[in-house]
Amino acid sequence: MKREIIDASQLELEEKVVSIKRVTKVVKGGRNFRFTALVVVGDGNGHVGAGLGKAAEIPEAIRKGKEDAMKKLITVKLDEVDSITHDVIGKHTGASVLLKKSPDGTGIIAGGPARNVCELAGIKNIRTKSLGSNNKQNVVLATLNALSQLKSPEEVAKLRGKSVEEIVG
Repeated sequence: MKREIIDASQLELEEKVVSIKRVTKVVKGGRNFRFTALVVVGDGNGHVGAGLGKAAEIPEAIRKGKEDAMKKLITVKLDEVDSITHDVIGKHTGASVLLKKSPDGTGIIAGGPARNVCELAGIKNIRTKSLGSNNKQNVVLATLNALSQLKSPEEVAKLRGKSVEEIVG
């Protein structure tokens, strides 16, 4: 999975908190509570990323998650109807997510975690199916994995040494 570096400071990024978990560590004096926040950021125009933040307070965990997500931004290839260029399956540990190209007017048909990623990436028409684990963190990362595998028709044509018309049909 190749990752190009995107300067997040030039982008108008929105953020969505996918999940907040309270984590407990039992120690001699009692219990220590900490929070883990899974945050997805995107500009609604083909850039999206996800990050995990951990801290003693919720706002601090969210801030750290947002910073982590900004470091992990990817660029998503979209077609003329704001859908993905081709069908793809993304995997992360036990979670698999199937993303299917859809015609204009379909909307975003996706479950919670995958929907957050698609909305912030700027995808308007897509069908998704979450397979395997439904752990929110793994589903988000599997969706990002699938989006990072996308290739534009121009890239595919160049790889095969053909014209774009021959590829698209």
